[in-house]
Amino acid sequence: MPWLLIPYPKFDPILVQFGPFAIRWYALAYIVGILLGWVYARAIIRNERYWSGPAPLTVIQFDDFVLWVTIGIILGGRTGYVLFYNLPYFAAHPLQIFQLWHGGMSFHGGFVGCVLAVVLFAKKRGLPILSLGDITCAVGPIGLFLGRLANFINDELWGRPTDVPWAMIFPTGGPMPRHPSQLYEAGLEGLLLLAVLYVMIRAGALKRPGLIVGSFACGYAMARIFAEFFREPDPQLGFLWGGATMGQLLSIPLFLAGVCFIVYALKRKPLRS
Repeated sequence: MPWLLIPYPKFDPILVQFGPFAIRWYALAYIVGILLGWVYARAIIRNERYWSGPAPLTVIQFDDFVLWVTIGIILGGRTGYVLFYNLPYFAAHPLQIFQLWHGGMSFHGGFVGCVLAVVLFAKKRGLPILSLGDITCAVGPIGLFLGRLANFINDELWGRPTDVPWAMIFPTGGPMPRHPSQLYEAGLEGLLLLAVLYVMIRAGALKRPGLIVGSFACGYAMARIFAEFFREPDPQLGFLWGGATMGQLLSIPLFLAGVCFIVYALKRKPLRS
């Protein structure tokens, strides 16, 4: 047993309820994350110093894109969870695929959905795909941070048993103290990655289209692989090939793709010298 056990602050997963309608913390995290990311993206586009001149797309164009990326994240995230994490269950209960309020979203699926939204919207509007992707990835950690906090509030995705001083006993995690791995991920995938990308943007990374996309992919993959060593694997999957978790295995191709984007961005001439 750890010498100092931090009590888990039990939260109600429902923030506000009006009769049969309820606003859950998890849904609120998505809504606030998208809104804050939208505000931050508009600031990035308006700051001509980041681009050494006008940005290759306008604020109004990004405003129109927000609905596209929202749909991409939700559809991709749910599809990824169904395919990667619980396909046998959903094959037997197909109607539950649409019951998003019960939880179950995959970052890697959401990322694919986001990529598709970027590509389709950029082609439709004649915008540079990589620059739109850079802006989208730059603001993405805001949603990741809030999403992991929502996981913590919902008493889900907790960590492995441990005796560290900051261990917690989660109500649904049995009697053993566990890593608050949701908070680890909130810090690494959210705050740290957001700060790194912000520093890169200030240093001129947006002048090399694809550099932020690649850095986001690599940064998230490394943070996720590391955090998974402290997170309890999904019970329906357990440990997979070589003792790795599904989150770690899915992060390997994401990291490799990120490296390709970085190499491509650095080999090309910047937008403006």
